[in-house]
This record gives sequence, C-alpha cells and structure tokens, in this order.
Amino acid sequence: MENILAVAIGACLGLIGAVFGSWFTARRQDRMWLREQKLKAGVGFNTAVVQLIDHLRETQLSDDGAGANELAGRMQEARSAIYLLCADDTVGLADALARRVWSSRPTEGRDDRRAEHRETEDLLRRFTRRLRQEIART
Repeated sequence: MENILAVAIGACLGLIGAVFGSWFTARRQDRMWLREQKLKAGVGFNTAVVQLIDHLRETQLSDDGAGANELAGRMQEARSAIYLLCADDTVGLADALARRVWSSRPTEGRDDRRAEHRETEDLLRRFTRRLRQEIART
C-alpha cells in the first residue's frame, strides 16, 4: 500500500511538472512570436518611411503617382501591424511620424524645409529607439 501511495504521489508531481513545463514553453513561444511580429512591422514601417522621406525631398506626395503611393501603402500596412502589436507610446510615435511624412514638402534648397526634414529624421530615430526598447522587453 505504501508503494502505491509513493508511486501515485510521484506520478502526480510528474504530471504537474509536465503541465507547468508545457505552459512555460507555450508562453515563451508566444513571446518569441510577438517579438518577431513587432520586429517585422517595425522594419517594414521604418523602411517605407525612410524611402518616402528620401523620395519626398524632391517631390510632394500628390505630385508623384505610383512610386510614392506604393511606398505610402507599405507604410500604412506596417503601421496597422504596429497598431495591433505595440504599446500606446510606440503607436503614438508611429502616428506622429506618419503625419509628419504626409505633410513633407520638397526641400528645394530652403533652410526652413531642411529643418523640417531634420525634425522628421529625429522623430524617426525616436520611434526606432522606442520600438527597439519595446521589442527588448517582449
């Protein structure tokens, strides 16, 4: 009888260990998936923003059809993923950056527009740092 009780207790402890192990593994995999998705969304957003900024130095968004529209579409798609996956601070910076890019005008050698362009690049750096911190905490 003593042996059966010892075996039953051992089996219960083994089962509890297996359940907790499975739960911890599933949580870890979920976090890794979320981190990967945030990284993909961030890379897509940053890439599209940088390409749009470079493109808009020379022309306005409405002046150039397909090229800028494709970049803007990619930026919006990645921004949607950021909305779904990231914290409010990161989403807020993505919104501010997108609004800033939408209002970008060609520099045309003007100092005030160059300053606007530098401010947009600074905002991009802030967004990138914030996203990097969020991904690291995931």
